[in-house]
Amino acid sequence: MVTVAHNKLVYITYSILDARGMIVEQHDVPVGYVQGANSGILPAIESAVAGCKIGERVEISLTPEEGYGLRDESLVFTDDLDNVPEQFRRVGAEVMFENASGETKVFYVTAIEDGKLTLDGNPSLAGQSVTCLVNVIDIRDATPEEIRNGRPLDVQTGSIH
Repeated sequence: MVTVAHNKLVYITYSILDARGMIVEQHDVPVGYVQGANSGILPAIESAVAGCKIGERVEISLTPEEGYGLRDESLVFTDDLDNVPEQFRRVGAEVMFENASGETKVFYVTAIEDGKLTLDGNPSLAGQSVTCLVNVIDIRDATPEEIRNGRPLDVQTGSIH
């Protein structure tokens, strides 16, 4: 029987649960990646599914460092509501910023109170431990090009990061 191993193309579905056990992210459409080929899949997940067979499910507990990272308070900004364009004056709004190097980052409006608006560039799960429930859906040999890309060539994929 085929198992998850280096340079195998692996398709998984997964759910991410917060510390209260609530599902915060779920992917029922299989996500494909090449095991051990710098695919963008978290190393802790690659390690946990190594040796698994099709149909197996693993539960992985991730610390903040292994998952979404620690909170970075330098990514939290508060400004007067009057300085913010109308379309961003709602909690949950996404605001894209670009730095001098051309790199972009999404910030989210997390609070509006007392005439002030707060933007946060941290992932919503930053600083939290999470649990990933990962189902191995399919495994096959990866092509040389897929190994170079870390991704399958036959489908669009997401990534756990």
